[in-house]
Amino acid sequence: MAPRYAASAIADTAGYERTLARVSTLLAPEHAALEIGCGTGASALRLASRCGRLLATDSSPAMIAMARQRWRAQPSAQLSFAVADAQAALQENAGGYHRVLAFNVLHLVDDLDAVLSAAARALAPGGLLISKTPCVREMNLLVARIAVPIARMLGAAPPVQVFDEAQLLAGMRATGLKPIIVERHGTRRKDFRAFVVARRA
Repeated sequence: MAPRYAASAIADTAGYERTLARVSTLLAPEHAALEIGCGTGASALRLASRCGRLLATDSSPAMIAMARQRWRAQPSAQLSFAVADAQAALQENAGGYHRVLAFNVLHLVDDLDAVLSAAARALAPGGLLISKTPCVREMNLLVARIAVPIARMLGAAPPVQVFDEAQLLAGMRATGLKPIIVERHGTRRKDFRAFVVARRA
């Protein structure tokens, strides 16, 4: 799926730019940051200059290969890429990150509670989890209850966690993360992607 993903256009470019601008205000040169589920590295390449160090990870070797190819075209000393699933990446340097970035990935992990717990442990005290997540339960019922399960059964889509914003926030609070920013950045129709920033207590 990596080549198809890399070639796909951003559905809401204005909303994406709004998110990147918002994230940029939460990063600083003294920050060590980790991104999980970075895909082909598009967001990491845009945000790396705002950090002291950014390690961008994805479980797909094909995605990381494409990310590194992009990096060679516009190298950044602050940015590096690695193949790792979300939990492995988060457990590698417990307490060592000021920021953990998770864009369009929390609905795809096998165990959301475990990943949120690992994110809390990966953050230094006061560190931020910065996320943007499709809340699948808020989508059209046909999509959430019929289309997604059928696509999973046919192998045409990865496993998808079905939750809404309230459930996502509750999951964060249960793992010691305090949501401090909850926004929607979409500019087209109903926006079901929740932008949530949560602080480690």
